[in-house]
Amino acid sequence: MELVYDYPLYRPPSEANSMIFQVTLGCSFNKCSFCNMYRTKEYSERPWDEIKAEIDTMSKFYPDTSRIFLADGDALNMPNDRLVQILRYLYEKFANIERISCYAMPKNLLQKTDAELKELRDAGLHMFYVGIESGNDIVLKKVTKGATGKSIVQACSKARKHGYVLSCMVILGLGGKKYSKAHTKDTARVLSEIAPDYVGALTLQLEDGVHDEFMSKYGEPFEFIDDAEVLDELEGLVKEFNPQTPVVFRANHASNVYSVGGTMPKDKEKILSLVQNLKSHPEMLKPKSLRRF
Repeated sequence: MELVYDYPLYRPPSEANSMIFQVTLGCSFNKCSFCNMYRTKEYSERPWDEIKAEIDTMSKFYPDTSRIFLADGDALNMPNDRLVQILRYLYEKFANIERISCYAMPKNLLQKTDAELKELRDAGLHMFYVGIESGNDIVLKKVTKGATGKSIVQACSKARKHGYVLSCMVILGLGGKKYSKAHTKDTARVLSEIAPDYVGALTLQLEDGVHDEFMSKYGEPFEFIDDAEVLDELEGLVKEFNPQTPVVFRANHASNVYSVGGTMPKDKEKILSLVQNLKSHPEMLKPKSLRRF
C-alpha cells in the first residue's frame, strides 16, 4: 500500500526510509531563483480530512513506522493549531515514532513565536531542514532568497533554543566567480554562529526551468566556477567553519564533485587533506555527466 502523492515530491536524502505525508503542497515563497522544486505548483494547505484519512490508512499498513517527514517544502507555514493537530494524531496512530521532521525556511521560523515553536516541539516535531544557501547578503539578495545572513542566524538560533535538531544546506558556487571568496567566508561565519547538528554542502547546478530566471535576477553577468574553484570553496568553507559544538559535515550530494564528510571540528584536517589530494588528482572527481542538483 502506497500513498498517492501530488508530484513532484522532494525529501532530504536522510529521509529516504521515512514515511512522507504531504500536509502542504508547494512552497509559499517559491521565489528562490536557483530552485525549481515547486515551480509547477501553487502553495496550498491540505484539508484536515484528507490528511487524517491518509494517516489512518498508512497506520494500518505500516504500524511500526518510526520516522515521518512532513512535505512539501513548507509544512511549517501552516497555522500552529493545525500542525499540532497533525502531530498529535500521528503519535496517536503510530506507536513507535522516533522522529518527525520537515523543511523550514528562515522566514517560517521567524514568523513563529517562541511559544508556538515550543508548542510544536512539545507536540513532537523534532527536526528542521533549513536551506541557508549562503551567508553573504549580496549573494542572498541576488538569488532572491528572502533572507539575510543575520536573519538566518536569528531564525536558526531560535529553533536551537527550543531544542530542535537542525540540518542546514549551503550551495557551493552560488556566488559565481566574482563573489566566490565572500560567499565562502560569510557562509562559514554564519554556520559557525549557528553550529547546526548537520551541514550539507551542495554544488550549484541550474535546471532548465530556472536558468534564465536566475541569470536575469542576478542583475549582472554570472560566471559558474569550475571544478578546481569548487574545491577551493570547499576548502575555504572547511577551514573557516569553526563550530563550538560537534557538527556532522557532508558534501556528498549528487551535485558534488566528490563525496566528502566528517565531524567538525574533529575531522577538519582529515577533510582538508582529502580536498588537497583531490586538487592534485582531478581525475578522481565525479564525471560531470553523473552530477545533478
